[in-house]
Amino acid sequence: MWQFWLIAAGVFFIAEIFTVGFLIFWLGVAALLTMIVSFFTSNIIIQTSFFVISSGLLILLTKPFVNKVANNETIPTNVFSMIGKRAIVVQDIKCIEGLGQIKVNGEIWSAEGINETDIPKNSEVEIVEIKGVKAIVEPIKLAYKN
Repeated sequence: MWQFWLIAAGVFFIAEIFTVGFLIFWLGVAALLTMIVSFFTSNIIIQTSFFVISSGLLILLTKPFVNKVANNETIPTNVFSMIGKRAIVVQDIKCIEGLGQIKVNGEIWSAEGINETDIPKNSEVEIVEIKGVKAIVEPIKLAYKN
């Protein structure tokens, strides 16, 4: 009967390659453990019970560890990494005409003022949102010391 558990473990490990989660792997480990148990008893009920209990325990006990190790933190990339960055206005931002450009990271972007505010050239702005191909910006208010 140990051959069955060895084949089952192989099938589980191969199936894990094609899945996104990290669940079927533990079924393969449980099948390998059950293969070891099958050397001591030929009772299929004991073997199946051991497989079900050990796979359930492996999944439940390792889930917190897997969640801790797995990096689920989303890192903003491409366009969305620009949100929060500072830029310089290179063409007056005029909301009524829909004109305006900023320069950020050496790139020129079409821009629009937040709340339809006009922003003059050479002003420093912060990117608060990206809508399509336009950066939505707000002027940075500088605090002066007296």
